[in-house]
Amino acid sequence: MQLGSEFMPSLNEGTLLFMPVTLPGLSVTKVAELLQTQDRIIKSFPEVQSVFGKAGRAMTATDPAPVEMSETVVNLKPPSEWPAGKTLDGLIADMNAALQLPGVSNAWTMPIKARIDMLSTGIRTPVGVKVFGPDLHVLERLATEVERVVHDVPGTTSAFAERLEGGHYVEIEPDREAAARYGLSVQDVEQVVATALGGETVTTTVEGRERYGVNVRYPRGLREDPEAIASQVLVPATGGAMIPLGQVASIHITTGPPSIRTENAQPVAYIYIDLQGRDLGGYVAEAAAKVSAQVKMPPGYYIEWSGQFEYLQRAEARLKVVVPATLVVIMVLLFLNFGRLTETFIVMLSVPFALVGGAWLMWWLGYNMSVAVAVGFIALAGVAAETGVVMLIYLDQALSDVRRLRLIDGVQLSRADLRGAIMHGAVERVRPKMMTVVAIMAGLLPILWSSGTGSEVMRRIAVPMVGGMVSSTILTLLVIPAIYTIIKGWNLPHQTTAKAPALKQPVLRAG
Repeated sequence: MQLGSEFMPSLNEGTLLFMPVTLPGLSVTKVAELLQTQDRIIKSFPEVQSVFGKAGRAMTATDPAPVEMSETVVNLKPPSEWPAGKTLDGLIADMNAALQLPGVSNAWTMPIKARIDMLSTGIRTPVGVKVFGPDLHVLERLATEVERVVHDVPGTTSAFAERLEGGHYVEIEPDREAAARYGLSVQDVEQVVATALGGETVTTTVEGRERYGVNVRYPRGLREDPEAIASQVLVPATGGAMIPLGQVASIHITTGPPSIRTENAQPVAYIYIDLQGRDLGGYVAEAAAKVSAQVKMPPGYYIEWSGQFEYLQRAEARLKVVVPATLVVIMVLLFLNFGRLTETFIVMLSVPFALVGGAWLMWWLGYNMSVAVAVGFIALAGVAAETGVVMLIYLDQALSDVRRLRLIDGVQLSRADLRGAIMHGAVERVRPKMMTVVAIMAGLLPILWSSGTGSEVMRRIAVPMVGGMVSSTILTLLVIPAIYTIIKGWNLPHQTTAKAPALKQPVLRAG
């Protein structure tokens, strides 16, 4: 009950991706200054080898990042060069504490993992909230309320709701009547705006194997405020006259959404949540309960929890089918092997006890339930059933030999005879059982001490097997014989009517 849940453990890629977010409206100059400050702080840590940050988006439709969202790639030195006792989680916590800048919300991930998460769910943090609804104003209000609520949930290191409003735009609206007096069309005015302010690629320069587009537009001093645009941007008219843009268009600054996201044909607002020291499933359960209690959704608006939590939900749905199906297959195979339900149920009832050791070892190491752990438990269930089958074969063989001897003597089998047969059968099973345990442990223990790429997943597959083999050994040698004694001796008398002959060991071995 104390085990947490997660989709998969984070793989250590050897590189961190720092993705801070600020409020909309930040200038390019301020963004560059902020990036330099963050890079300087990160580079001061002795574990960091190099830092490179970028803001905004590349010329691609798959990365629609606004200017206020930056990405900093932090290349780390090999762990052997780190200070003694330093871990990756501790390094991230120290960096996050040093980068608490006003107006900046931090998020930490890894490059490959971040790309996969953003392409599949759109959320780059471990947990995200998506608020759906028709109106952008209401969506922003609800998103900020959710941000406020999850800030107080234990384990939250940062929470940031995308602002759907707050972007600043220079709006230039042509005055058709004024333009007509100078013989200008709306297209003439818009062409000057696109060329002088937006810039136009006029040629391409070739530098060896490199190609660069040459973009021409007015210098910053002529386009940095509406008054300069209105008075100094000129529109050529008929006869060679140059008309200031402010005479043929109205120019003013407006606010609007910096970007509009849609999913399932509905506008959506994202809330990014970064957490530390909590398991994913437990955190979302607590946060979802608080959000449901404190944030009232108007009709037509609803919330979805996203990020890695989506993977966890899909994995849990599949495991609810896979795990019972695995147990059913094991039970069918056991019945086909024994041909009787008694032995089948003895093994199936004892399989949960075999899993106890894996659960205890997970709790001791601080691991959470995940897909990798589930795979380990499924494999452990098969091994536990296999060793239980071998023990039952030995017990059935010993009991059959004793029963045959009793039939020769013409006396009825008693519980004392049953106990003696079980003792002999269980002792015969000690050596092969210990050989099985030692062989499996010898193959799995090196995985627990591995530290290479992917070892995080492999350790979680091996831990249930290692811990489970200990409890499975106790199960096979102690519990199964006890259950077998209770079931097989249910209707047997305590003593025989004649003197019981001594059970000969060679007879049992020959059988």
